[in-house]
Amino acid sequence: MATTTAKETKSKKKNLVIVESPAKAKTIKKYLGSKYEVTASMGHLRDLPKSQLGVDLENDFEPKYITIRGKGDLISKLKKDAKNSDKVYLATDPDREGEAISWHLAALLDVDPSSKCRITFNEITKTAVKDAISKPRAIDGDLVDAQQARRVLDRIVGYQLSPLLWKKVKKGLSAGRVQSVATKLIVDREREIEAFCEEEYWTIDVKLTNEKGKLPLVAKFYGKSAKSKMKLPDEKTVQSIVEDLKKSTYMVDGVTRGEKKRYPAPPFTTSTLQQEAARKLGFTAKRTMATAQQLYEGIDIKGSGSVGLITYMRTDSLRISAEAISECRSYIGDAFGKSYVPAKPKFYKSKRNAQDAHEAIRPTSMAFDPEKIKDSLKTDQYKLYKLIWNRFLASQMPDAVFDTVQADIKSDKYILKTTGSNVKFDGFMAVYVEGKDIVEEKEGKIPQIEEGQTLLFKDIEPLQHFTQPPARYTEASLIKTMEEDGIGRPSTYAPTITTITGRGYVAREGKSLYPTELGTIVTKLMEDYFASIVDVEFTANMEEKLDCIEDGDKQWKEIIRDFYDPFAKTLKDAEDAIGKIEVKDEVSDVQCEKCGRMMVYKQGRFGKFLACPGYPECKNTKTIAEEIDAPCPNCGGKVQVRKSKKGVKYYTCENGTDCLLSWDEPTSIKCPECGGTIMKKRPFRGKGAIKYVCFNENCKFEELMSKSKLKK
Repeated sequence: MATTTAKETKSKKKNLVIVESPAKAKTIKKYLGSKYEVTASMGHLRDLPKSQLGVDLENDFEPKYITIRGKGDLISKLKKDAKNSDKVYLATDPDREGEAISWHLAALLDVDPSSKCRITFNEITKTAVKDAISKPRAIDGDLVDAQQARRVLDRIVGYQLSPLLWKKVKKGLSAGRVQSVATKLIVDREREIEAFCEEEYWTIDVKLTNEKGKLPLVAKFYGKSAKSKMKLPDEKTVQSIVEDLKKSTYMVDGVTRGEKKRYPAPPFTTSTLQQEAARKLGFTAKRTMATAQQLYEGIDIKGSGSVGLITYMRTDSLRISAEAISECRSYIGDAFGKSYVPAKPKFYKSKRNAQDAHEAIRPTSMAFDPEKIKDSLKTDQYKLYKLIWNRFLASQMPDAVFDTVQADIKSDKYILKTTGSNVKFDGFMAVYVEGKDIVEEKEGKIPQIEEGQTLLFKDIEPLQHFTQPPARYTEASLIKTMEEDGIGRPSTYAPTITTITGRGYVAREGKSLYPTELGTIVTKLMEDYFASIVDVEFTANMEEKLDCIEDGDKQWKEIIRDFYDPFAKTLKDAEDAIGKIEVKDEVSDVQCEKCGRMMVYKQGRFGKFLACPGYPECKNTKTIAEEIDAPCPNCGGKVQVRKSKKGVKYYTCENGTDCLLSWDEPTSIKCPECGGTIMKKRPFRGKGAIKYVCFNENCKFEELMSKSKLKK
């Protein structure tokens, strides 16, 4: 009987590739073939303990890593797989966090971190994966150290400041190196709004026409001369000018025609993707990043299997590979024509401190047009992928060109001005236009006027205005400010916002973020006793030091040492100086039905709720239900909006679920066939059209929303 030699046994062993998630493993497995086994670590396997500081302050800040609870069986399996493999490749994400996960894996699996065990790729495509597997490298110790420094810094601040807040304010609070600065930004903006004093001002719009009455244009009052604009502070000033303008004659005093260009926005970085998804799609930063992660790791596309649709989504670089640009330009030429392909490719300059290891966020292949693969994508995936696709496409298209005109119109005493523009060539605007946080006043179309032309008065509209306070931050504008000020990094924007809202420091009103009383109190305490922690410049400088560690220019423990000594002294001084701070709960107009007290508003992990102030004697709580402007189809009571555990909306009556419990939304529209209530029926999993259906089970009325002619 033949025996198997050790050499033959070894040759039958597969190479083991370890990634973070099963979706990523599935996509990569497709490209590597039968000689490779691809498995997932399910994220981190080791971390600092939750029950203690986990940093040895007496031993030069040495971290005390432990195996994460519940990961024991997975680690045993990975060890067994590694032992039975010819070679182990660590293919976690290509950033600090991913490098640290690989480093921890190497320690657990007894893999030499200095050996060629690490592979990275900016996109999960066959070419990128094959190229990475052919060029393994050692684990980057500087990247690991930069991540360790951030983790240890955040642990020291969080675990030593938070107990102080529990003791002096209330239990369950937290402070953090980045979250406290983000909260302060929102608190500072609210202070600006509260301190703002509005000022009155007026504008005057004059509608003019030609002798045939066929040239309606609106000219804006400017002043007594074209060189300086006259202020209109009050109605009295405006009234006399209006009377003069009504009786005046008008002539076009000068016309300046020109051309202006509008440039496309660059491809997305993490920050700009989160901002634009918030503006255009209404996504939170957390929702954007979760969806982008799915698109990066791989989606099952009909006919193609698991495909990574976008490049790595945590990046602040604007670099695009030559191959991707070439493919994009070819696609534009085929889809839009040669006039939409610029003579030269467009390149965008990254900001000064950008990490250029990755490209900007772009589609991995122009073969996967969003419309062609729409049926394979969930609603959020399709929306975000289309946004990324259009932005990338537009970034390689020509500038838009506008014909412009500016005209001075002379009345008997005053000068008026009018401007307009027409699109001469739409260029990139054929695909995509970047959203704005502040709505800009739109110019009118170019009026057909000539210098010396006489115009006739048609109408006048004096308008009263008041200066507006600065707008509250939205997620989009907060992320933009954090990026501009150097607070955090691409990977931290979304979790920071999640933390400050989850802790009850910040609340939402529509898209706006505002500080709660608790957030304001904690920020004031931090300002008084830990000024450096909430100082924007200090935090930005710390981010630069972490970048220096990554570049190999500084030792990570040196950075921690420099930070800790003054921090420890400040902590001790604050402990002695701060007295007990009482946070009063906001009283509602809802009476507790169990004990008669007026219930108060509390902030929980899922938002505000009502609680009895008599706790612990009375533990009554109530949810705060959103209501819609439509009656219950059964009893006419108020309809409340609730959410399932998976976050899906459903509708109930204020009189209980026995009266109404429906996934469909009641409306105020009556059925044209039976007079019953019309319900708005959304498609399953977001696919298909919204329909109007009758609530009456015996009535079969149904109509597509887009075609509906129903009336209330």
